[in-house]
Amino acid sequence: MYPQLLTYLMELIKYQDQVIRTLLTLLIGKGMFEKPEETPVNKPYRKLQVDDLPIIETLQKLDYKVLLAEYLEKNRKELKPVQRRNGKANVPKSINCPRCGAPSDYLYANNGGKGQFQCKVCSCLFNDKSRYSKEAILKCPHCSKTLEKVKERKDFDVFKCKNNDCPYYQKKLNGMSSKEKSQFKKDPQAFKLRYIFRQFRIDFQPLSKSSPKKPKVDLARLYVSPHTLGLILTYHVNYGLSARKTAALMKDVHGVSISHQSILNYENAVALILKPYVDYYPYELSDQFCGDETYIRVNGRWHYLFFFFDAVKKIILSYPVSPNRDTATAIRAIDDVLMKFKEIPEDLSFVVDGNPIYLLAQHFFAQHGFHFDITQVIGLTNEDPVSKEHRPLKQVIERLNRTFKGNYRSTHGFGSEEGSVSFVTLFVAYFNFLRPHAALEGKVPVLNPELLQLPNMPARWSKLIGLAQDWIIEQQSA
Repeated sequence: MYPQLLTYLMELIKYQDQVIRTLLTLLIGKGMFEKPEETPVNKPYRKLQVDDLPIIETLQKLDYKVLLAEYLEKNRKELKPVQRRNGKANVPKSINCPRCGAPSDYLYANNGGKGQFQCKVCSCLFNDKSRYSKEAILKCPHCSKTLEKVKERKDFDVFKCKNNDCPYYQKKLNGMSSKEKSQFKKDPQAFKLRYIFRQFRIDFQPLSKSSPKKPKVDLARLYVSPHTLGLILTYHVNYGLSARKTAALMKDVHGVSISHQSILNYENAVALILKPYVDYYPYELSDQFCGDETYIRVNGRWHYLFFFFDAVKKIILSYPVSPNRDTATAIRAIDDVLMKFKEIPEDLSFVVDGNPIYLLAQHFFAQHGFHFDITQVIGLTNEDPVSKEHRPLKQVIERLNRTFKGNYRSTHGFGSEEGSVSFVTLFVAYFNFLRPHAALEGKVPVLNPELLQLPNMPARWSKLIGLAQDWIIEQQSA
């Protein structure tokens, strides 16, 4: 009787599930019978060729008041403002000379009010839309001709060398086959023959350290003891158990009744305390650094975790999470590494994959006066000498990704951005300060005597949290 009833109920549930999926398909317009993808889609990099940096010539800034005084002393008369005849060719009051700062009274409307102006004080010729570019001139590194701005994108402006005699252009043009030349005449946009530079306008200031924020949760008021909190973090972070399994283990083994949501709340609270300590700790670094991205799931969507790693010291230096694999996140990731240097080395170099966003990030930092090299290891096989030489560093960062995935897999993704950042922060704190590493002869990457002398992992977690709290108090009182 009962087996037949169970069979009937199972068939009824399956039928109801099909009816629900059919209705959802009709309402949403998307098939509800396909199983969701459990593996991330392998999206290839957008084809983008990044050229070398341009020649940047900075113009000497002048003061129009000094120039007017020199004119008076030399000519024994004042330099009068521009005389406007019949009110024509007026210059807006908001415009001044980008080189000497002369006001609009000293500016000529040089081409009949079409946007080009000339300063009567210093003779600077400029356009209204590009007057700020007069502070620095961008020139082609191959022919030294001034670059022209051809496009404006969301985060950057595109400059191009339009000199037909440029060696870069001539080499590309002469290297084309007859078939390519024929196609080039029909569709010139399909080929990149000229030198191109992208000048970024991203609202981001490199090496701008933010003061540590006071945690929203006071761990001293939690209902669990420091030892219990250390046990929870050990099971959840060190051994990669999910929050539900950790809660079950605490109940079945230790007799501590706690919900999985409370464990996630503790995770977020501890991450807020540890993040500034992990980010601004005075690490002793080597001279070999590598970076890569890996996938994590947040709110049912694939996000990107950017790791930058000291390959010798085995220290994670950067770990931003982003919904996009873009240049802005690559800039943030590299900036986190640069902040950890007391003085940026002259021979600093990063080994990364073939993603062009890292070359664009290199150009962004160069525009702000920070210089380093980017070495790209492309593909899975050593098809060029550079990839063959630097392949071991790329493999190091791939092993780090696999280690993280071993801890992350049990979470089945995160329900929020905050949850993903909290888990990654705790993993980095564990990896840098608590996890013995085989390549370091069983030692942890950051040797802290106050942690090493403790007998077990829960005690080390509690001590690490205490060190982070003391550091935050010290920074806020400084």
